[in-house]
Amino acid sequence: MTYENDSLTKVHIDLPNHWATDGESLWALPLGNDLYEICNSPFYAYGLNWGDVVRATTDYLTLKLEVRSVVTPSGNKTLRVFFDGALNQDEQDAVLSSAQNLGFSWERATDCLVAIDVHAESNYQAVCDKLWELEQDGTLAYETCEPRTSGSFDDLPETEH
Repeated sequence: MTYENDSLTKVHIDLPNHWATDGESLWALPLGNDLYEICNSPFYAYGLNWGDVVRATTDYLTLKLEVRSVVTPSGNKTLRVFFDGALNQDEQDAVLSSAQNLGFSWERATDCLVAIDVHAESNYQAVCDKLWELEQDGTLAYETCEPRTSGSFDDLPETEH
């Protein structure tokens, strides 16, 4: 789905326990009544996916909209892929393109970090199996992005890893 840039707003997720960042902002389409549809792949948050409808509010008018909960899951699933730098971006894109027939799209965060959006109608396990195969041959590493802790989009606290 294509959105007009001026129709989107940013929503924020605090991630105080995350291994890479203390928060993440995502593009979202305002739907009214504090509801927003997530319009890009999360690079760090867990339990949140492209197309999910979330409730986001702010405690004060000057603060960012904070995602509080997922109201309607999209059915999409997020995976994160990490390349070690041995492959340039064109080579990384070729690796991902070779498996794109499995029904996913991707969005790049950095030279080495890519978020994969597995479409709701796709075979999530087949995508995971392909990524596992690529991980075993040293091409990449990946993680699934199911919730790590109940009621949060954050990683587990350090003592629980």
